[in-house]
Amino acid sequence: MLVGLDAAGKTTILYKLKLGEIVTTIPTIGFNVETVEYKNISFTVWDVGGQDKIRPLWRHYFQNTQGLIFVVDSNDRERISEASEELTKMWYIQATCACQGDGLYEGLDWLSNELSKK
Repeated sequence: MLVGLDAAGKTTILYKLKLGEIVTTIPTIGFNVETVEYKNISFTVWDVGGQDKIRPLWRHYFQNTQGLIFVVDSNDRERISEASEELTKMWYIQATCACQGDGLYEGLDWLSNELSKK
């Protein structure tokens, strides 16, 4: 599951992982769902909208979730504290760049390893 504030880059990350390229996105109202194949594992990734009015609905998506990726736009310094408030427990932080793809696969490496331990 991908969550984070609006305009953090969740949909950009989803389609970079799915298609290997940057696509033009619009604000997500609701969610996008895609299957991402990585190292012989199929991840069903839910990209859930991050507008402040939608955030209370995130909890409805958590059932049966095995991993959560919380996306933060590190350039949006004015909203870092807002993102921190939304994230109550940090599991793992992987610095990434959606446009270049830097760090995306390292994050999936960690998530794959954690899921294989279960």
